[in-house]
Amino acid sequence: MPKHEIIISADVPGVDEGLRSLIRKVVRTALDAEGVQTPCEVNVLVTGDGGIRRINLDMRGVDAPTDVLSFPMFNLEPGDKPAGEDADPATGLIPLGDMCISLERAKAQAKEYGHANRRELAYLAVHSTLHLLGYDHLDEGPMKAQMRAREEAIMEELGIMRGERE
Repeated sequence: MPKHEIIISADVPGVDEGLRSLIRKVVRTALDAEGVQTPCEVNVLVTGDGGIRRINLDMRGVDAPTDVLSFPMFNLEPGDKPAGEDADPATGLIPLGDMCISLERAKAQAKEYGHANRRELAYLAVHSTLHLLGYDHLDEGPMKAQMRAREEAIMEELGIMRGERE
């Protein structure tokens, strides 16, 4: 089993070791479910609506908060695996990319959808990990359906189902 390094930073309160552990588990499970064998590094920033809005504006020119942003290091296609030769020689890890999650937005969406905060946070981490691996949902057709199917399968593997309460 590869030892993926999931580095989590937070600039908002409420990100305890339980949330950090959940994010690490979710990202590792998604990478394993996608057959990523070479150890990868993923950087995760847990922020609030203000923080993610600034990042969205700086990186994408969109002046609005969102729930999650993904910044892949490679232009992969769904099903592609990062190549071992892309590993950082110093660490042996492939720098897969970065994700930013708005904890504020995750909590609001959990309330809106009627499920646990941890379920929404886990879903956003799965969603972002799939983006780092080349999945997208730009269309309302096959690409989106493919990504949604993988999200659901990974959430099921994690044992975190829709409607789950705290």
